[in-house]
Amino acid sequence: MTLTLENQPVAGNPDLSLAERAYRHLRDRLIMLEIRPGEAINDGQLAAELGIGRTPVREALKRLESDHLVVSYPRRGTFATTVDITELADVSDVRELLEPLAARRAATNASPDMRAELRNVARTIGAIDAKPADKRDDIMRELMRYDLTVHRLIYRAAGNPHLEDTLIRYDNLATRIWCLVLDKVPSVTGHITEHVELLEAIADGDADRAGQLALAHVSSFEQAVRSVL
Repeated sequence: MTLTLENQPVAGNPDLSLAERAYRHLRDRLIMLEIRPGEAINDGQLAAELGIGRTPVREALKRLESDHLVVSYPRRGTFATTVDITELADVSDVRELLEPLAARRAATNASPDMRAELRNVARTIGAIDAKPADKRDDIMRELMRYDLTVHRLIYRAAGNPHLEDTLIRYDNLATRIWCLVLDKVPSVTGHITEHVELLEAIADGDADRAGQLALAHVSSFEQAVRSVL
């Protein structure tokens, strides 16, 4: 089993509107800093790359502005937002409250099919064979994609769309901070494999343990980032 981000190429996933597909595609490129902070965004060029019209791309960019991932200036255009390290504490404050809540809700509310999916993902992550000392950028970024995928799965399992939407936004901001310092972090493998116990606790329906592990995971993220600043 291979974990992938929830977004699909714009040509695929026909159940989603063009604007939604463009939004997810651009959102994850911005999160992973594939569109660099401060970089100008050309909606016509993006539309051509994605094989769609400019209107859905512009709709996607409006949503991304509300997510604080892009910013538009009159007569200047649209740009990827900068990554402000000083926001780490504020983002962590929110996540330390809501991530445990989502984990507890997921442990309580997940369907049998979702619990099976959580166990499958836990097995996949448990088999990761990335060496702690391996600093190759492609491996590090692939591990961060695992992190995004796992968090989004937990939020979905919680069964509260408002909580899911809020946490996705804050996890996106946290991931941008992590990607900014990725070359300074000794390894992200341990951070990703922490998910195994968390996913298993949720799948087992152990809400208290799931909440504790989610809080520890968010706290360790903040500590890891601060250690290299």
